[in-house]
Amino acid sequence: MALTIPIIRMIGMVSAINRSYFDGQPRVSCFTCHHGQDRPEFVPNLALQYGELVDDPNSIRIVPDRQPVDQVFEKYLQALGGRQRLAAVTSFTARGTYEGSNTGAGSQFPIQIFVKAPNQRAQIIRVPDGENFKTYDGRSAWVAERWRPLPLMSLTGGNLDGARLEAIAWFPASIQQAFTEWQSSNTRIDNRAVQILQGSNAGSPPVNFYFDPSGLLVRIVRWNRTAVGAVPTEIDYADYREVSGIKIPFRTVVTWTDGKDTILLNDVAANVAIDAARFARPAPFKRL
Repeated sequence: MALTIPIIRMIGMVSAINRSYFDGQPRVSCFTCHHGQDRPEFVPNLALQYGELVDDPNSIRIVPDRQPVDQVFEKYLQALGGRQRLAAVTSFTARGTYEGSNTGAGSQFPIQIFVKAPNQRAQIIRVPDGENFKTYDGRSAWVAERWRPLPLMSLTGGNLDGARLEAIAWFPASIQQAFTEWQSSNTRIDNRAVQILQGSNAGSPPVNFYFDPSGLLVRIVRWNRTAVGAVPTEIDYADYREVSGIKIPFRTVVTWTDGKDTILLNDVAANVAIDAARFARPAPFKRL
């Protein structure tokens, strides 16, 4: 979709402010003024000013606490079934339903997911007019989906990092090694106390991992750098069920600034042989 003149001017304004006043650092973004509204509001909102302060659990800036990172990860792995059982699983195949803003509200379509250790993932969403593919082979990622600007696209930058994260999340023991720097904090989600572990790598935005009191991972938040600032993507996990002795979330909700996807699994199998071609670059999307 082509950018309109007002949007182009807004991007230029945001870039100019950051360049002129913040040495090029992305301190100002669209959200600074718009706060999710179509038009920026310049009249003070007294209800907001004097209302209850609510901390954003998805903040990219966290206040570190003294909780040892290794202990949080160990509790997480034990909650899933333990290191030994997790290490014994090297692949998954899953079936379920997909509902997204790109397919129409209330419409659910079949989805298949294939994952293979340590970091390969592929998904197929079947809609009436064709099959939509998203694949990551451990280094490169592609999408061949009806709702994309092109019938086949290679993912780069933060989108490539996101595809990698989706893959390694299936193999929890590898998450800690995926980042070079870690720090711990805490917050609340839906009035529940959660522990945050924030991992980072040089040159990339950090990633937040949220664990409930039982140790299970309930949310991941990552950020993608854009021309108008860092844009968050929230991945929420729920409905953990046992598969081959370990717990797997059967409900995943992915939320970003332009939409929301819900994946509900109904059948998951572990240690299934998967052809390497599943993770290769797909053919361009073609309508049936």
